[in-house]
Amino acid sequence: MVGGERLGRPAVQVAPLAGAPALPAGLTGRSWLVADAVTGEVLAAQNAHLPLPPASTLKMLFADTVLPKFDRSLEHRVTPAELADLGAGSSLVGVKENLPYRVEDLWRGVFLASGNDAVHVLAHMNGGLAQTVAQMQARALSLQARDTRVLSPDGYDMPGQVSSAYDLTLFARAGLRNADFRTYCSTRTAHFPGGVDKTTGQRTTFDIANTDRLLGKYPGLIGVKNGYTTGAGATFTGAAERGGRTLLVTVMHPEQQSKVYDEAASLLDWGFAAAGKVAPVGRLVEETPDASAPATAAPASGGLPHAIRRADDALGPAGWATVALGGLLALWAAGRLRGRRRPHPVAPAAGAGPAALPRAGATALGDARAPSGSTAVGGRRRRRSAARTVRALVRSTRSRSRRPR
Repeated sequence: MVGGERLGRPAVQVAPLAGAPALPAGLTGRSWLVADAVTGEVLAAQNAHLPLPPASTLKMLFADTVLPKFDRSLEHRVTPAELADLGAGSSLVGVKENLPYRVEDLWRGVFLASGNDAVHVLAHMNGGLAQTVAQMQARALSLQARDTRVLSPDGYDMPGQVSSAYDLTLFARAGLRNADFRTYCSTRTAHFPGGVDKTTGQRTTFDIANTDRLLGKYPGLIGVKNGYTTGAGATFTGAAERGGRTLLVTVMHPEQQSKVYDEAASLLDWGFAAAGKVAPVGRLVEETPDASAPATAAPASGGLPHAIRRADDALGPAGWATVALGGLLALWAAGRLRGRRRPHPVAPAAGAGPAALPRAGATALGDARAPSGSTAVGGRRRRRSAARTVRALVRSTRSRSRRPR
């Protein structure tokens, strides 16, 4: 089970130590979790991995996926097609077709007003709804959020679209590491671009307010995202900081919509009071490395691995010429040594088989074995010398690639 075996259990999971406060009474959320945002320790949970409709809290994953792709000052003119496929009853910020919007305004529409219209415009900018959904699913997997199935970028109710308290908490934790995400989710009010005044010909603005009812009311609350649909009920993920400690909380599907904020606040209060007085019952896992461009991968069809492409950008032609010259000199020196000390060929004995061949995976420098057992470059001492030459080349390349451009 991701995050620990106890998080897969259905009942309340908590491990109190001496002096630990009791959990809040009257919690009705079908699923909830409270964790330390820095250490990732889960302090308490119930049904942490239960798949449930996430409503607009799924917009955290949308932001995790798309927000880094566009400069906040970029201006985009909205087309009618970008607003044509909104679900009935969607929450809207008021984006209008055939007018330009800055990316930062669209993100305020996403975070403050939970505007599905702003989500759809950004998704179309990102290549379309289907591509964005696929990227969100991939992002969820990279965060090890395996309870999540994405079918719409905005969290609109769709059969089979689910997430969990554990996964939503992972999305919030990842998002808060992005400064723009943190700014948007903590913004209480903003001006949003309106239409064009027919009298003056000037663009109008109107005020929007964050629909998170705890923001500005709960001490130390940072954000993050609330949600509600008829099918999902109420969902909420929040982060708060107090006394140098940051906690994350997620509550899904309480008995009444308004209770989602009360129960989240009471769990945060408990979490701050329980510092050092409970043992963790699980852990928020870290993001897995991006498998799409591993630094050690072999080149595909003549291409360069990701790490080499980055070094190529940093070194430039002159730098790579120096590296290439050094590599040629090292190979020439190895060849000279090999020519001087190579043992005389020995004819294989009758019936000699594969044992006389270099073993599978042997490298050209220092790992292929001659029949006598010495290395092909003249023994262990020269193999170490060749290895030191290669390591020196690598260090030289890395030091050059780190230079600022």
